[in-house]
Amino acid sequence: MSQATSQAPSPAFPPLAPHPFARFIAILGRGRNLSRPLTVEEAEQAMAMILAGDVLPEQLGAFLMLLRVKEESPEEIAGFVRAVRKTLPQGGSAADIDFSSYAGKKRQLPWFLLAALALAQSGRKVFMHGFDGHTAGRLYTGEVLRALGVAPARDLAEAGALLAQKNFAYLDLAAISPPLARMMGFKPILGLRSPVHTIARMINPFAAPCLLQGIFHPNYMATHRGAAALLGERDMIVFRGEGGEIERRPGKPCETLGLREGVAFEERWEPLIEEPRQTPDEDMDLKRLVAVWRGETRDAYAEAAVAGTMALALKTCGAAADQAAAQALAEQFWNARDRDAWITR
Repeated sequence: MSQATSQAPSPAFPPLAPHPFARFIAILGRGRNLSRPLTVEEAEQAMAMILAGDVLPEQLGAFLMLLRVKEESPEEIAGFVRAVRKTLPQGGSAADIDFSSYAGKKRQLPWFLLAALALAQSGRKVFMHGFDGHTAGRLYTGEVLRALGVAPARDLAEAGALLAQKNFAYLDLAAISPPLARMMGFKPILGLRSPVHTIARMINPFAAPCLLQGIFHPNYMATHRGAAALLGERDMIVFRGEGGEIERRPGKPCETLGLREGVAFEERWEPLIEEPRQTPDEDMDLKRLVAVWRGETRDAYAEAAVAGTMALALKTCGAAADQAAAQALAEQFWNARDRDAWITR
């Protein structure tokens, strides 16, 4: 037999070495009995590759949807957030309160914005971050602030300067982490939210000592608190806010989970108004938001939502020892606000 005929035929396609990211997909997708969550370290490594652009589009889509189906664990979120934080400029804390805003509003006006501005006027440095337009039919924070004449920051450096000058700054996720912002925009493509919505809420770019979290699905509360504990956060609170934002629903009991000096707690806040159901706002007219801030109109629901949200923040930050003191302090700050400041349109 000749040498040519004695050799095995070459395969049509040479075998490929596994892509380095494939192992993370395999961990999540081996089936009911063999799949497992990523460890903190694995999640950090996976996200570092994603942020560096070392992942194929097919891999990224598969990875995000496998996480979505099983629901992300606190360890995974903590690892992802660690990787994101390592890409951000390192510096001292320029903020007192980290106030994320990623859900958008469609049933009620964003009263939480008035709470954030009033907190800033009380002397707290409030850093807000979000991402506009990822879901149709919602009113997003960046567009609302621009409509009110409050210009968002252009980057983290300008946000830090605004915090020092005015105690309030808003920055879009695209200026904090462009890769995260790109993934946030996948929802219309994939048809589902991804863990990026949770990750973005947790990044706390200025290492604020007080972390506020609003969610829509209550089963994510434990995930947020667990991730915060793993990340070393000391004082944080998470609750089901109106529309998924950090906004108290004043006609409903408010169940909260959180960390106080690193120790986990649960706390229930009773309703602030008697009417348990609030009719959806069909107009979503920002002129009413302005009128409430300026005191030109009274709105019991709106003012309870604002003061109730402030009370949650103040107690979380340690400014008040109990709920009653936090609510009283919130109402004091709200009533003392400079009605001619901030909103210029």
